[in-house]
Amino acid sequence: METREAGSVKRHKETDPGLKHRTTSEAYKMQLRVLFSLVLVLFVVLMTGCSEAGRNKKEKGKKSGSACKEWQWGACEPASGDCGTGLREGTCKEKEETKTVKCKVPCNWKKQFGGDCKYKFGNWGECDTETGLKTRNGTLKKALFNAECEQSVKVTKSCDKSKSKSKGKKGKKGM
Repeated sequence: METREAGSVKRHKETDPGLKHRTTSEAYKMQLRVLFSLVLVLFVVLMTGCSEAGRNKKEKGKKSGSACKEWQWGACEPASGDCGTGLREGTCKEKEETKTVKCKVPCNWKKQFGGDCKYKFGNWGECDTETGLKTRNGTLKKALFNAECEQSVKVTKSCDKSKSKSKGKKGKKGM
């Protein structure tokens, strides 16, 4: 009787195309489930690795490895010339320690204030026809590394609009 049932199932598969389709469809669904599970596991592993890498970067930025609470930092000394990347030395009076960190002196008009004084500037004023200069004021936003900064500064630039006109001409040529 078993052989008959096995034979009838075999005949049933051959005569019923839906049964064959259901089994391949089920196999396909199973493959998709496995693939989805693998992608999910891979995603979790990558996210765990990224969060650990982020923590390491944050830890590097911290001033750790020293029990000193108050550092006295010197000015940033550029490696060459009067601007660019350089080194800053700090000393701790409590522990008689010194530390050197990387720093940067701006190479543009901000150089006159130093890289450690951050200012918030207002809009440029009207052009003074006598001097041919525009001015604007800045107020101290932040002083880094215990820098001694002026509370307010004044900057000037030429009223000459030749630079902006030449840029405008370039844009019109393309049209």
